[in-house]
Amino acid sequence: MTTDQDLPMDGQTAIAVFAAKGIDLTPNKDQGVIKVIMRQGVDGDCPMIGDKVTVHYTGKLLTGKKFDCSRDRKEAFCFNVGKGQVLKAWDIGVLSMQRGEVCTILCKPEYAYGSAGNPDKIPPNSVVVFEMELVRFEGEILTEDGGIIRRIKVKGDGYNNPNDGAAVDVHLEGSCGGRLFDCRDISFIVGQAEDKGIPLGVDRAMDKMQRGECCVLYLKPKYGFGSEGKPEFNVGPDKDIVYEVTLKDFHRAKESWEMDLKEKLELVVEVKNKGNQYFKAGRYYQAVIQYQRIISWLEMECGTGLDQQKRIQNYVLTAHLNLALCFLRLKDFSQAVDNCNKAIELDGSNEKALYRRGEARLLRNEFSLAMADFQQVLRVNSANRAARAQISICKSKIKEHHEQDKKTYANMFQKFADRDTKTGKTRKRRDDSLRSSINGEVGIKRRRRSQDCPS
Repeated sequence: MTTDQDLPMDGQTAIAVFAAKGIDLTPNKDQGVIKVIMRQGVDGDCPMIGDKVTVHYTGKLLTGKKFDCSRDRKEAFCFNVGKGQVLKAWDIGVLSMQRGEVCTILCKPEYAYGSAGNPDKIPPNSVVVFEMELVRFEGEILTEDGGIIRRIKVKGDGYNNPNDGAAVDVHLEGSCGGRLFDCRDISFIVGQAEDKGIPLGVDRAMDKMQRGECCVLYLKPKYGFGSEGKPEFNVGPDKDIVYEVTLKDFHRAKESWEMDLKEKLELVVEVKNKGNQYFKAGRYYQAVIQYQRIISWLEMECGTGLDQQKRIQNYVLTAHLNLALCFLRLKDFSQAVDNCNKAIELDGSNEKALYRRGEARLLRNEFSLAMADFQQVLRVNSANRAARAQISICKSKIKEHHEQDKKTYANMFQKFADRDTKTGKTRKRRDDSLRSSINGEVGIKRRRRSQDCPS
């Protein structure tokens, strides 16, 4: 279908030829995107909306003229399918392909370059043909660590998403190793899904979903049921799990700009208590969500009067201190230091902020900085025995570090010395050999000169 002798034809003829051999992929069957399979894919799985796909393609006009080709550039092309990042025909066509499939797709202008075309390449209102190969595809990664991967089975409606604090109605189906362990319709508050036995990964994916969307979430243990597992679901510790989630409806919580200061201050107490509850239960990620909400509400508020200003500052300060503690437990020491710094900006002599920053720095092997923090704690409160103990640990670590450096440098210098000695011996042997060779040549030359001279 893509040879040059096959291509030169008018639009209607091309559509008729493709329609006779191919499949109309358009939802309303208007023959705007017609696919002819050239090589079948390797399995029956197809990409889902939002998947990251990798393709090779060649684009041609009906005259046979090539206007673009990924293979000429020796680089495959990647995009998230079904997200409007590429031509409409591509989104429709690639969603129908299997991994390894090669096909030819005929595209009407309204599914390709439209009435404008593409300057210098594609005339206005052009029917175009793409030969495409689907190299690979993978789900949409929702977290930096790859712990939550989403694949959208049914696209949702509209552009709004649930936010933290939103009330959502969902249908859940959870499975582990192919076994269904959870199937229910349930309502919960985003940021508090843990209260209903719903894993963190489902909760954290809600703000990416739209009303009516059905997606499959692949959750690593950190975002599933962790090292504890879920005995009531017969899910063991450190298991990867899969949840199919349908967002039936939701009601967004008010954003910060939609609330007045009085509303915010009334909600802060409840949210802080919820965060503390999660912290005590060891649900540090869930606690982080609550404390971060407090900061997002109040960090830009000034208040009226000294009392209100002090109250706002105390809430923000406490939230940063609590976040630092959560991140220490989660071993995210950079975030712990960052929140301590923000707390110290609000209160330069805050004992907890200084101590927690010292802890984080010590765990990052920044021994001198950590010791300086603990020493500052003692200047604030000379009775803080924990800080004294930490200073001793810092001194011990610094000494250890210096001893290790000495050994490292001693070994390094010894290696250099050994190498120099070896190099010297080699050079001496080479010099001796060269000298011997030179002496030999000189002797020969002398003998030759004596023979040439008259006796």
